[in-house]
Amino acid sequence: MPSAQRLPRRKAGCGIAAITLQILALAPVPGIAAAERTRTDPVVIRIDNFTFAPQTLTVAPGTSVTWVNGDDIPHTVVAQNKLFRSKTLDTDERFTFTFQVPGEYAYFCSLHPHMTGTVVVKASTD
Repeated sequence: MPSAQRLPRRKAGCGIAAITLQILALAPVPGIAAAERTRTDPVVIRIDNFTFAPQTLTVAPGTSVTWVNGDDIPHTVVAQNKLFRSKTLDTDERFTFTFQVPGEYAYFCSLHPHMTGTVVVKASTD
């Protein structure tokens, strides 16, 4: 069991790591110019500190979204409209769903229902 003095440092380290991972998840894919990326490039939603990040994500139809559990607590990803449901995800486990139809998809963690997020699937207006 960690000592009382080490616990805050560990939490701070986890917070910094979570923020870094969120920034990396939103960053462009290295080596692929913006013009070469498709609008359906895979996207990652991080599960850290009992939150989904980003909490709201807008994607094009055909985009695969992967949730990655960075917490040391199990979580799930469940669509409110029952379109998808992950198994219980332990640390570093993933769940991927491909959104084909435009719409707004609210989801939550069935183990921690206060954890919510939304994927907005929006066709291009180009």
